[in-house]
Amino acid sequence: MAISDVYRTQSGLILRVLHAEDGGLKVEMLKEGAWIAARIGMAGLRLSPSTRKLTERQVRALPE
Repeated sequence: MAISDVYRTQSGLILRVLHAEDGGLKVEMLKEGAWIAARIGMAGLRLSPSTRKLTERQVRALPE
């Protein structure tokens, strides 16, 4: 099972980075209430000083 971390950029983009057991990454972004595949390069946005990791409570408020 994949573990995910969810981030919000300063511009409001919400990203979900899924970490697979084998070490692989998958990136999805929230668009119009649905999670869609995003470019793997967008995973780098999570390292930006203006990007914030969402709390568990904030993540639960998002669509599945």
